[in-house]
Amino acid sequence: QVQLVESGGGLVQAGGSLRLSCAASGRTFSSYAMGWFRQTPGKEREFVAAITWNGFNTYYADSVKGRFTISRDNAKKMVYLQMNSLKPEDTAVYYCAAGETHSDYDPVDRYEYDYWGQGTQVTVSS
Repeated sequence: QVQLVESGGGLVQAGGSLRLSCAASGRTFSSYAMGWFRQTPGKEREFVAAITWNGFNTYYADSVKGRFTISRDNAKKMVYLQMNSLKPEDTAVYYCAAGETHSDYDPVDRYEYDYWGQGTQVTVSS
């Protein structure tokens, strides 16, 4: 069982930066792949970024590639999403998610993830 709590959201001007954090509980955190997704009203939850259990591989949506960076600290049971050069279209509720590692892991597929946080709001003003 893994519990996830996001923090770090807020209001920022276009071009600014935010760092989201996700604190995890559970003894097996280091074995989980971790992802960040986002959702706006009336839309499907969409993939933003993911990182494998050991941090060796990272994945990004095309819309955030080069601007966002995902990282993790297994000793602290933390996952981070550094968001730079923010755009108004990045406005959404951002969710942290954990999924068990397996050979066919598809980081983009939200159904790969078993545990979700409650979300943190990010608002980017123009």
